[in-house]
Amino acid sequence: MALQATPYKVDLNLTDMDRGVYESLRFTVARHPSETEERLAVRLIAYAMFYHEQLAFGRGLSDVDEPALWEKSLDGRVLHWIEVGQPDAERITWCSRRAERFTLLAYGNLRVWQGRVLEPLRALKNIHVLAVDQEALANLAQDLPRALSWSVMISDGELFVTDERGQHEIPLQWLVGQR
Repeated sequence: MALQATPYKVDLNLTDMDRGVYESLRFTVARHPSETEERLAVRLIAYAMFYHEQLAFGRGLSDVDEPALWEKSLDGRVLHWIEVGQPDAERITWCSRRAERFTLLAYGNLRVWQGRVLEPLRALKNIHVLAVDQEALANLAQDLPRALSWSVMISDGELFVTDERGQHEIPLQWLVGQR
C-alpha cells in the first residue's frame, strides 16, 4: 500500500514591506511521503516571499513536470516557476525554458553544488537563485506541527518567521539575480 501525503493546515500572516503586500492567508498544503520537513518549510518560505494571487503549489515531487510553486497567467502561460532544493543543471535549464522567470530556493550544503551546477548556468537570463541558511532552516523546520501558524515579515530583504516557539531570522543570500 502506498503512503499518503500528509496535510498541513497553514495560517500565514504575511507582511512584506519590500513589496507592500499585507495578507492573512489560510490554506492546506500536502507534504509528500518522501518530503522532509525542511523542504516543506522552504516551500512555505517561497510562498511567502513570492506571494501573488495566482501563485499556487505544484505537485512537485509527485510530478516532475511541475514545480514546487508556480504563478500562471490567466491564459495559462507560466510567469514564475519556483523550485526548491539542489536540482542538477539539466533540470534548471529545462525549467527556466518553460517560464518567463525561474527562481530556485537552494538549501543544504551548497558549496560543491554551487561550483558544479550553478556556475555554468549564470548565463541564463531568467534565473534567480536564493540560498536559505541551513542552520536557521533546520531550526524552523524542526518538529513542524500539522497546524502551522506563521507570521512572516520581510523587510529590506530580511526574512523573519514567528511561530509558537518564537521568532526565527532566516538569513537569505542571492547567488544569482535577485528578487
